[in-house]
Amino acid sequence: MDRMLVVVFDNETSAYQGKSALQELASEGNIGVYAYAVLAKKADGTATIKQGDDSGPIGTLVGTTFGSLIGLLAGPVGVVAGAAAGMSAGAFADLSNESLGADFLDDVTKTLKPNKVALVAEIDEEWVTPVDTRMEAIGGTVFRRSVADVQDKVHDEHIAAMKADLAQMKAEHAQARADRKAKLQEKINALDTRIQAQLEKAKLRRDAAMVQAKAKADVQSVKAAAARARAS
Repeated sequence: MDRMLVVVFDNETSAYQGKSALQELASEGNIGVYAYAVLAKKADGTATIKQGDDSGPIGTLVGTTFGSLIGLLAGPVGVVAGAAAGMSAGAFADLSNESLGADFLDDVTKTLKPNKVALVAEIDEEWVTPVDTRMEAIGGTVFRRSVADVQDKVHDEHIAAMKADLAQMKAEHAQARADRKAKLQEKINALDTRIQAQLEKAKLRRDAAMVQAKAKADVQSVKAAAARARAS
């Protein structure tokens, strides 16, 4: 399952140990790592990206979630990173609600206080124990969120709510007086247009997810090939 992972540490040394542990878990086949960054929170509340993944193209492949999370946690520096990965700054607010979940972001930001350091990653994992065990052993506090689950749930609930409003308006239209029918019909048409736009957005998101899934698999194959080459 694809997840966004944030592990908060007390210092950079522990964060880099966490990064190494994440890479080791990937080389052992326990998880897949698509992208990562080490982010340090300064005393004044601003943040700096201390180290990022060197895999290159993955930034453009997962920027819609990974880039947005970096942007939301790091502020202006992260916004630049997210934009470089194909994200516009204006999209971060939507992603925080639709992709990441406000509760997840709230939990992370409450723990990622000034002078703390976070390892941020997008990973594929079947079990949480391997990552949790390694990170907790070096003092990390682990947060994770399944991106697709949150995004689909929020989007489905949003469409369901609009469809309920549409059904109510149509019921009122059927019983309305002639002078009200025209105004209600305008509202019905406008809401129906919004619903169709949301349905199209969902289709585009599903299509993009399929492309990203293939791209992620290709990146994992490249990393695996490179690891085999180093081993030989």
